[in-house]
Amino acid sequence: MIPRDELNDKTETRSKILAAKEEKGLTFADIADQVGGDKTFLASATYDAASMTKDDAMAFAEVLDLGSDVISDLQKPPMKGQGEPTIPSDPCLYRLYEVPQVYGPAIKALIHEEFGDGIMSAIDFEVSVDKEPHPEGDHVVITYDGKFLPYKRW
Repeated sequence: MIPRDELNDKTETRSKILAAKEEKGLTFADIADQVGGDKTFLASATYDAASMTKDDAMAFAEVLDLGSDVISDLQKPPMKGQGEPTIPSDPCLYRLYEVPQVYGPAIKALIHEEFGDGIMSAIDFEVSVDKEPHPEGDHVVITYDGKFLPYKRW
């Protein structure tokens, strides 16, 4: 495996983005409203799971008053899945790992029943995170939207 610092390490860029975001008191949703993008995609690009077009990167950086180095970094290919190799201990992240451990086999069975033998793409894919009011306390709604890819037969 190639060390991350030899690839597109965007740690400094992420720090700049998060500091500017905090200084301006903006959320990813606020920024998305200003640039016309999706809040989850903008967060994903900030955390190096997506890249932006030049125009998108310029608009994003402009809202945060950030320079050409950030614009350039946001256009570089992401390093998906290069985080911690073990299940994280942060409670929020841990729960995101726990869900497929608990519900994965049932979700897989339902995909096969409804679509056939195949998988959900993580390339032709969108994810959204939303807040839904609920009488017993607000709910987190995470939606995975991926193209179905049937397994090839040969």
